[in-house]
Amino acid sequence: MNRRVRRKVAKKSKEKLGVPGNPGIGDADLCLDSNEDVDWTGLPDDTVIQLFSCLNYRDRASLSSTCKIWRALGLSSCLWTSLDLRAHKCDPAMAISLASWCVNLQKLRFRGAECADAIIHLQARNLREISGDYCRKITDATLSMIVARHEALEALQLGPDFCERISSDAIKATAFCCPKLKKLRLSGLRDVSAEVINALAKHCQNLVDIGFLDCLKVDEVALGNVVSVLFLSVAGTSNMKWGVVSHLWHKLPKLIGLDVSRTDIGPSAVSRLLSLSPSLKVLCAMNCPVLEEDNTFSANKYEGKLLLALFTDIFKGLASLFAETTKMGKNVLLDWRNAKTKDKNLDEIMTWLEWILSHTLLRTAESNPRGLDAFWLKQGAAILLSLMQSSQEEVQERAATGLATFVVIDDENTSIDCGRAEAVMRDGGIRLLLNLAKSWREGLQSEAAKAIANLSVNANVAKAVAEEGGIQILAGLASSMNRLVAEEAAGGLWNLSVGEEHKGAIAEAGGVKALVDLIFKWFSGGDGVLERAAGALANLAADDKCSMEVALAGGVHALVMLARNCKFEGVQEQAARALANLAAHGDSNTNNAAVGQEAGALEALVQLTRSLHEGVRQEAAGALWNLSFDDRNREAIAAAGGVEALVALAQSCANASPGLQERAAGALWGLSVSEANSIAIGREGGVAPLIALARSETEDVHETAAGALWNLAFNPGNALRIVEEGGVRALVDLCSSSVSKMARFMAALALTYMFDGRMDEFALIVNLTESTSKSVNLDGARRMALKHIEAFVLTFSDPQAFATAAASSAPAALAQVTERARIQEAGHLRCSGAEIGRFVAMLRNPSSVLKACAAFALLQFTIPGGRHALHHASLMQSAGAARVLRAAAAAATAPLEAKIFARIVLRNLEHHHIESLI
Repeated sequence: MNRRVRRKVAKKSKEKLGVPGNPGIGDADLCLDSNEDVDWTGLPDDTVIQLFSCLNYRDRASLSSTCKIWRALGLSSCLWTSLDLRAHKCDPAMAISLASWCVNLQKLRFRGAECADAIIHLQARNLREISGDYCRKITDATLSMIVARHEALEALQLGPDFCERISSDAIKATAFCCPKLKKLRLSGLRDVSAEVINALAKHCQNLVDIGFLDCLKVDEVALGNVVSVLFLSVAGTSNMKWGVVSHLWHKLPKLIGLDVSRTDIGPSAVSRLLSLSPSLKVLCAMNCPVLEEDNTFSANKYEGKLLLALFTDIFKGLASLFAETTKMGKNVLLDWRNAKTKDKNLDEIMTWLEWILSHTLLRTAESNPRGLDAFWLKQGAAILLSLMQSSQEEVQERAATGLATFVVIDDENTSIDCGRAEAVMRDGGIRLLLNLAKSWREGLQSEAAKAIANLSVNANVAKAVAEEGGIQILAGLASSMNRLVAEEAAGGLWNLSVGEEHKGAIAEAGGVKALVDLIFKWFSGGDGVLERAAGALANLAADDKCSMEVALAGGVHALVMLARNCKFEGVQEQAARALANLAAHGDSNTNNAAVGQEAGALEALVQLTRSLHEGVRQEAAGALWNLSFDDRNREAIAAAGGVEALVALAQSCANASPGLQERAAGALWGLSVSEANSIAIGREGGVAPLIALARSETEDVHETAAGALWNLAFNPGNALRIVEEGGVRALVDLCSSSVSKMARFMAALALTYMFDGRMDEFALIVNLTESTSKSVNLDGARRMALKHIEAFVLTFSDPQAFATAAASSAPAALAQVTERARIQEAGHLRCSGAEIGRFVAMLRNPSSVLKACAAFALLQFTIPGGRHALHHASLMQSAGAARVLRAAAAAATAPLEAKIFARIVLRNLEHHHIESLI
């Protein structure tokens, strides 16, 4: 079963309100009788405004349009001082429609270039703060237009992803247009020139917080001219001349906090800055390899200065900033936030440090450098959990993102560090994350859900999430109208649904319906939410009861729709896997038939076997394998071109993964149950690739290929093809050396079909009519086959037990032989009347080896307790097999094995006859 981890929370919401669009989340204060009429317009104004404050901007604007009273309340300035556009697509048309509400807008968060282009249409002239992410495609023209329209801007922040298309020109325009600018934080710029920095120093004289993070080049000399700066960060920036920095920046008269994390700064530059800067209080140098490699460097000799590095005690260092440190520990940040007396200067430092630490830890988690296990376990996890309780929403989100990221070892293989995950759990992180997931702020919901999803890959954490009520919370979030929230919640349910113990709880919480609804709701909304929803449904469908829930919720139609129409390979793979699991319960529910009867399902799966993506081909073949157990599906798959597609797949998967090889062979095995399909597979060239797969060293692959060859060998034409393609040697090797009893059994049965005489007659006709037939030595092949069939049967024969059974008619003696001979998995095989009849006929074959093998096969098919034993017994009774069995058991010339096995089969038939009467 698949899982996924993803890389990117919030203070606990104090309001006792259910999250809009997310039933089941939060505490319900309003418990109204569903039959009671409520005059919503009669609610107190402050209650309506409180409700409005919990909505995203689109829902708020929509609700405001319902009546005049609510429109007036919806225009309240307190509701529109801050606006987060990240949750939904915002283009110029949407921005124009929001303009009338944005007159008093002061703070704006956005995501992506399209949204950035729309900002100017909000006409929010009083805007003070702009923060954006996913900024890679934002251009100079867009940024220049934004700053030109918002001259009152005091804070501009773009990141943490790189602003690759923004140059010095746009930053210079910012300096000219925004003289009131106090905070400027930009990530991933290619070049921040001296001209730009000098322009900022000249025109933005209130600029106190500068961050040029992860830039390729920043002019160090010019930064020394920004005398207004209090807080400066060049974290992650390369090509810095630290000698120049240490000789110039200590002269900045107001510099309080400096962040040089994730750079190549060395101990000498750090020492000079700490010792020479009279105003500097905090130097953050986390994840600086050159500094950390110097074991002689001491951070304690700089009195009144705080150095934060991976080798220092972060919490203790932060506590040293306060006058009273005796009570400070891991709760230092929480104690500061809750302090009754406030120090403005200290608050500025701590607020900046929260931002710096959240950014640095996130970037460190993303790069996942080696050697940091001790840091993450001792400090890192606790710092992130503490930052998640920040009053800064952006810090909370980044801390949650860092938490989701630092546990991931291998994103591709869905591996997480169990120690780190359980450290989060031990420090109370699960409850904290779940509380944040219940926040009414959608940005926090999505980041908290993402962290929960990644952590839940660990079984112990998943158990804790379930025990803390996380399944109900995630199921509720999956119903969110915010695609990002729904996507992360679906990811959480995907990972939780891996555990068998959680599947039922997900269904009870309404998770199945929520996941199915996601597919219909966001079918055109992107691959992320669809892949996670389909992946979770695939895991749930593996459970018999949950598979019925999926079908009842409309899951068959939804998943077939994805398989038919979605072009994203990850979605196709999970949709095919879900359909495969739905079809895997043929004996216990009707989903197998339901999938086959869904319009376009089989055609879509056949088409997916031709995908360029191996995972898609594998899951599609697996679905067709499961579906082929239904008689109608089997013929419909063939009619949809399944034989040709699956033969081509088998021919092309010689170097593919064992999973794909097994499913390709399995699908052909399933189709070959039909004689018409078996003949078609032989004619399409399916014999050769199956023989190649039978030579695989992987047990599951060669076992499945043996099953397919067994079915194909029933037809004499295919049997001859197997001989011509060198299949006898492959089957003989399986029969004698496979560790799988089932592989050996089916290889032996295939050989018995091939050499019971029917192929000889066919070969004679072919040789007379087709001069191009390959020359084969049937006699030599027969001798080799019979020798190994005999050896196979003898491996299940205990001479002492056989001698006892021959001398006694006691049931216990026969039971001992049965137990020794039984192949447990053979009880799952289902034979047709023709196949049973052929084994019965072999009991009359002159070959003693074939007699013994036929009796052995009939024993396996009729052992009480086998899934299809009663069916096989009924076929044998109808065919009058009892008489043949009695003759075989009494034949003087028959081998002892054939006699004893025949007696056991007779006893089995008697048992089933009595059982049918009861």
